[in-house]
Formats: sequence, structure tokens, C-alpha cells
Amino acid sequence: MPDTVTTPLRFTHLISDCDGVLIDSEAVALQALLELLAPRLPNLPEGVTLQGLIEPRLGQRLVPLMQDIYKELGLPQLPADEIMSIGNAVDAACDAQLRAVPGVAQALAAIPLPKAVASNSVSARVLSALERTGMAPLFDSRVFTPDLVGHAKPHPGVYLAAAAAFDVPPRQCLVLEDSVTGVTAAVAAGMTVLGFIGGGHIAAGQEDRLKAAGAHVVFSDMASLPALVAAVMDTAAV
Repeated sequence: MPDTVTTPLRFTHLISDCDGVLIDSEAVALQALLELLAPRLPNLPEGVTLQGLIEPRLGQRLVPLMQDIYKELGLPQLPADEIMSIGNAVDAACDAQLRAVPGVAQALAAIPLPKAVASNSVSARVLSALERTGMAPLFDSRVFTPDLVGHAKPHPGVYLAAAAAFDVPPRQCLVLEDSVTGVTAAVAAGMTVLGFIGGGHIAAGQEDRLKAAGAHVVFSDMASLPALVAAVMDTAAV
């Protein structure tokens, strides 16, 4: 009889965004930004809301997020030191209310793939959040951020760096993302994205936005993630 041949699976590694996927921080960041920007933007055009300006941009670094908002409104850009002050206040709010996305640690522990984090935050904050929520062992300090890589999402740099560290082609990596910015980065890296819309910050229409950005599938409950990953891996067998 011929030897049994085991069909290799296309996906061998899992890379996750941090804020909004591992840490339920984006809702906190949104509320902090609403409070910080309201006195700075008191007279918005009719039909424009501050929340509507911020929500689609969550996932961006703060500087481009602020620049985009002020450009859309046709207003002069804020000074760099003022943006830094806003960023520090948002970071403090997120740190004070740090919590894991419900069920994410259990879901990731059930997925037998090596894992890494690719985030637009800074490495020290990501590592601290993973330690404080007990998720650090899942990633073994494999964290890739703009301060380490040199590029922020939507540039694919953090994802390409993670694949290179694993010594695998990007196409073998599955990605968990919650923002258009992140999905855009992962797709540009040549990876397959599972879009998460179960965070406390998700606005109406986010499923369609993630799919339009290139997400392969979108899900809302972390309890379903292990089965979803298994199904995607089965259909991707080569």
C-alpha cells in the first residue's frame, strides 16, 4: 500500500491586533477622545457628530487620526504638544480601565498555532497589558509595534515583521483585526484576516467596512473563534 500522505495546512501561525481584539480598550479610548475633543470642537457642521468622526478612525495612531479629523473639518491642525497631551490622557484612561476582551484568552488557548501580536500601540504598553491580563504566555513576548518596526498600520510592516520572525511566508498567517486600518495592513502583507466586531466600541456598519477592506470573514463572539479558525484551516488545505 502507498504511504499515507498528510495534507499540509496553509495556515500555520496566528497574529492578533491588541486594542479591540485582545484588550477591550477601544471603547475606553473612544469615550476619552469624545470628552477631550468636545471642548476643542464645539461647533461641528450640521449632521456631523464627534463620535461619527472618531469611530471609523479607531485603530489609527493618534496623530493621523487627529490630522484626518481636522483636515475633514477644514480646521488648522493642532500643535504637536497638544496632540501628545491628548494621547497621554487617552493612554491613562485605557490603563486605568484595562480589561481583556471577554473569552479571548480561552479562545486563543484552544487554538494550537504559534501566536504573535501586531499592534499600533507601543511595545511597552502592549507587553504590560498582556502581563496584567494574564495573556503574556500565549505570545511568548512576540510583539511587533511601530516603535520596534518603524511603520504603523495601515502600512503592513508590523505584520511582515511578525511573519519574518516566525520564518514563514505571510500567506501562512491568519490575522485577527477589528479595524479597517488593521485589516488594510494585514491584507497588504498578504495575510488572511478574521474580522472581530464584538468589542464595546464597534459602530453600526463595521462588518461591511471590514469586509470591504478585505476581511475573509467577520465574527462577533470569541467563543466561536476556535471553531472558525479550524473551519478556515480546513478549507485552506492544499
